[in-house]
Amino acid sequence: MELGARFLAWLGETGLSRAMQGSPWLYPAAETVHLLGLALLVGTAAMFDLRLLGRSSHWPVAEAARSLLPLAHAGLVVATGSGLALFAADPAAMWANPAFRAKLVLLVLAGLNAAAFHAWPFRSVAGWDAETATPAAARAAALVSLVLWAAIVAAGRLIGYLE
Repeated sequence: MELGARFLAWLGETGLSRAMQGSPWLYPAAETVHLLGLALLVGTAAMFDLRLLGRSSHWPVAEAARSLLPLAHAGLVVATGSGLALFAADPAAMWANPAFRAKLVLLVLAGLNAAAFHAWPFRSVAGWDAETATPAAARAAALVSLVLWAAIVAAGRLIGYLE
């Protein structure tokens, strides 16, 4: 048995996995928390992306980042924790699901996009924070972010329909 299959088998035997499988309310509760975390993450990220694309241009970008990004990070923590619990409920079946694997790839791409944004255009935000057009690289990152988060939500939704 390969390492990945052994890990999935081990995870499927953990107390968390057994609790998720054995309780009639734990899985739906984790799913609800996951959706709330995603709503906080995607909603605030989308607001920030829309600011970068020119909406609410009276709001300085650095101030929008200070207001919105901590909420997005909190949503990420909630969604990640609850997502791990959902994965633990049936890890082998979840890993075999193409929509789940697509969601993971999209999440990595979203993370890389955010890292590139913060490493490159956002570093010079003081020069374009307010009353200056958002640089093309920042607008492109915002557009890519919006598309990726929509795709992540769609892939997550498809998990229940694909095997």
